[in-house]
Amino acid sequence: MNTLNALIIDDEPLAHKVILKYAEDVPFLNIVGQVYQATDAYALLQQHSIDLLFLDIQMPKLKGLDFLRTLDRKPLVIITSAYEAYALEGYELQVCDYLLKPFRFERFLKAVHQAQKRSQPASPIAPLPAMPPTEGPPDQLFLKVDKRFLQINLRDIICLESYGNYVKVWTGDNFLLTPRTLTSFEEELPSEQFARVHKSFILQKTRINYLEGNQIFMTNGMTVPIGKSYRAAVKAWTKGEV
Repeated sequence: MNTLNALIIDDEPLAHKVILKYAEDVPFLNIVGQVYQATDAYALLQQHSIDLLFLDIQMPKLKGLDFLRTLDRKPLVIITSAYEAYALEGYELQVCDYLLKPFRFERFLKAVHQAQKRSQPASPIAPLPAMPPTEGPPDQLFLKVDKRFLQINLRDIICLESYGNYVKVWTGDNFLLTPRTLTSFEEELPSEQFARVHKSFILQKTRINYLEGNQIFMTNGMTVPIGKSYRAAVKAWTKGEV
């Protein structure tokens, strides 16, 4: 398991104390520095190999997200803020997670595990055998993420979640944030494979673990609600009682 060298950037001493205490119980997390304003972080980033930032947003002189935009080479970032309003802006900058203060140890642990997964080099994928061309729905789609267009396999998608003017495309414990509407995905994705079950969710049917009441439990641990207007359709394709 890769060790993550982390830097705390926060103007609140209590926030430093909490992160330091939590980090003691995470074997792969090594806090190598602490600063109380973002402008002091530049020197440490030059002096040390920093893998992860615990970054506050509301700080004097230079706010956290503005500081992040100034970096040419960005470490992994976990936002630690008392303000939920900046969450979308943070995810647009490809942060690993967004922790709302005050946060508990289990939520902190989930965030650092997310960062640790992102730090792992991608496993080489064996090429698939050549297949004859077939007619039918596409197996891949392109997603605009930041300034790039990424191609992903449909089979890797767990579900899609509406997020304002964006959509979170979940592919396990991670998601890609793309500026599209959920309705546009509903029109594009093959209906025999994907189903809209709520105004805010489309899921891949093969990624369902089980249904209970008006909730669907996915293979990645997510719980997806079934919207009232979608219950009859869900019942139809599950052929069970929802």
